[in-house]
Amino acid sequence: MHELIKLNIDPLILAALKEDITSEDITTNAVIKAGVRAQVELIAKEAGVIAGLAVYQRVFELLDESARLETFFSDGEPVKAGDLVAVVKADARTLLSGERTALNYLQRMSGIATHTRKLANYLKGTKTRLLDTRKTTPNMRIFEKYAVTVGGGYNHRYNLSDGILIKDNHINAAGGVKEAIAATKKYAPFVRKIEVEVENLEMLSDALAAGADIIMLDNMDVDTIKMAIKIIDGRAISECSGNVTEARLQELGHIGVDFISCGGLTHSSPILDLSMKNLQLL
Repeated sequence: MHELIKLNIDPLILAALKEDITSEDITTNAVIKAGVRAQVELIAKEAGVIAGLAVYQRVFELLDESARLETFFSDGEPVKAGDLVAVVKADARTLLSGERTALNYLQRMSGIATHTRKLANYLKGTKTRLLDTRKTTPNMRIFEKYAVTVGGGYNHRYNLSDGILIKDNHINAAGGVKEAIAATKKYAPFVRKIEVEVENLEMLSDALAAGADIIMLDNMDVDTIKMAIKIIDGRAISECSGNVTEARLQELGHIGVDFISCGGLTHSSPILDLSMKNLQLL
C-alpha cells in the first residue's frame, strides 16, 4: 500500500480498533496463548464485487507487523457465494481481535462497490457518468468513495474544500443565483469551476447568464430536464440530482445529461456478506 494512503487511513483504522478494543480482547486472550501463529480463510457468503482488500489487510498489519494476506481476487472483481477470497496469516490473537473491524470495512466497501456496479451498468453505452455525493458515513468517506470507483462510479467533490457547489441555501443567503455566482467569482481562485444547483428553468437561465461552469438540475421531472439540456446546449456541464432511484436512473441515463449524482451509493448500499472461517493454528 502506498505510504501516502497509509498516512490518511491508518489513524482512522486505529480509531476503529480502539473503539472495539479499549484495553484487551478478554475472550481471545483467555483462550489463545500469546505468540501462536495461525491462518484463517476469508469466504464470500453471497455474490458481489470485492472492494477494500488493502484496508482489510492493513487492520491486521497494525496489530501485527508480520501479518500476511494471500488473495485470490482483486478489488473490482466479482465473487460468488462460497468463493475463497483470501487467506490471512498472523498471530492467532491478532486474527481474532481484528476480525470484526477488518470485516466491517471490507463488507461495507464491497457492498458499496456491488451496488454501484449494478447502477453503473444501466448507463453503459451512454455518455452519462454516475457520481457519488458527500452523504457518507462520518470518518468513512475515504473508504466509501474509493469503493464507488471500484464499482464503476465516479467521485463528486471529496469535501467542502475540494470544489464549489452553490446550493439553495447559499442562493437564498446571497439574494439570488446571479448574486451568489458573482460573490463566488470574487472570492474563489479563478482556477475553480463553479457549480450551481437550480430547481427550475428560470434559475437555469440566471446561472448560465452569470457564467456557471456546471449546472445541477435538482429534483426536476424528466421533461423539464430534457428542456434544460437543450437550453444549456453545451455551454455548461449538466448534472442531475435528487431522488435517483434505480428506475429513475434508467430513465435519466438516455436523455443526454453529463452526470447523475446519487447519494444512495454510499448512504443506502447494503453490506456484502463475507466471513472469516476455518481458523487453523500453524
